[in-house]
Amino acid sequence: MKLFPGLLFCSLVLGVSGQWYSFVGEAAQGAWDMLRAYSDMREANYKNSDKYFHARGNYDAAQRGPGGAWAAKVISDARENSQRITDLLRFGDSGHGAEDSKADQAANEWGRSGKDPNHFRPAGLPDKY
Repeated sequence: MKLFPGLLFCSLVLGVSGQWYSFVGEAAQGAWDMLRAYSDMREANYKNSDKYFHARGNYDAAQRGPGGAWAAKVISDARENSQRITDLLRFGDSGHGAEDSKADQAANEWGRSGKDPNHFRPAGLPDKY
């Protein structure tokens, strides 16, 4: 009689921990997707392509599952918050400020929602990206 409750408890613990490991794995893969998108953005250095790379990184990460979508949101929010601080130091530069920050967040949310990131792809961006 004690065996049945023990088996039930063990299966519940293993099931929950299995989901937790899955979430952590998805988050790590999602973070890698975001890092790759930002790295490509710096490498490409193509005019008006930042929104595309934001949308693509968030899209790729969200495709990993709930952990990837969570990682994409955390990384995107952290990047936006750090940009707000640097905006104070570079007032007036192109690609900075509240308006650009809102546009970046819109691209981030577009990608995380599963919509095609190519919506933001600028004409002429090399096929490598």
